[in-house]
Amino acid sequence: MPKITVNEDICKGCGLCTANCPKKIVRLAKDRLNKKGYHPAECFEPEACIGCAMCATMCPDCAITVER
Repeated sequence: MPKITVNEDICKGCGLCTANCPKKIVRLAKDRLNKKGYHPAECFEPEACIGCAMCATMCPDCAITVER
C-alpha cells in the first residue's frame, strides 16, 4: 500500500498537490500551520492512494515523498 509523507516544515501550502491528485485525497490542513505560517498538505484518505506520485511530482519544494 502506498504511503504519502509530507515534510510540513518546508510545505508552502501552494495547493499544486491537491489540484493534481487524481483521487482527490490530498488537501491543505485547515486546523494547523507549519513553522512558516502555511497550511501544510495532508493525505486525508491514505487507503485510497494509488501511489501515482503526482503530488510529489508537482511539489515545487519537494516536500512530498511517496513510498510504494
